[in-house]
Amino acid sequence: MKIAVQTTDLENLKQKILSYTPVDDAVLHKQMQFYQRLDLKKGDTLVTPGQLVHNFYYVATGCIYYYKLDEGEQKVLEFYTDDIFFTDLPAYVKGTPSNYYLKASEATVVYAIKKADAENSFNRSHQLERFGRLSMQEAFMKIFTRVERLNSRTNEERYLRLLEKRPDLFQRVPQYLIASYLGLTPVGLSKLRKRLGKG
Repeated sequence: MKIAVQTTDLENLKQKILSYTPVDDAVLHKQMQFYQRLDLKKGDTLVTPGQLVHNFYYVATGCIYYYKLDEGEQKVLEFYTDDIFFTDLPAYVKGTPSNYYLKASEATVVYAIKKADAENSFNRSHQLERFGRLSMQEAFMKIFTRVERLNSRTNEERYLRLLEKRPDLFQRVPQYLIASYLGLTPVGLSKLRKRLGKG
């Protein structure tokens, strides 16, 4: 059964790559050999502060949250769920130690490709180079868009947008992490949900 699941995951990964740009079958087949499957338990950590980030990741199933500690308090920047590419992009691109954590909030299957392998494949194939550029742009825009939302929308607007766009998070992620992501305290989120009749 595990082999069937892995086959499905890899097929989804292929389709995700192809969603960015067409890639010849032979090129894509060779590229898939560089991805390593990682099975994470809830609470397992992919990246910690001070660590160099050598991998670009794909979430097959599960949820990874991207956060930093600010005076001992978790500040969540993003949640990466099924069928998304991600990494700690600033550390990955600049080759500097991370300032953030990437941690599984539930049992999660991730596929990792080493930066050196990815860059070598980009040099060999214009198709894969385009995929790499577009997938990194998308990862950057997720963080940029989140910062824009925090600065330009009210607490209620941010909450309702998250509920509309990503309702699954409310079943999959502890409320205190969602509160942090929205720029709220857990008490503030609880009050907001009650006021809106959602909690």
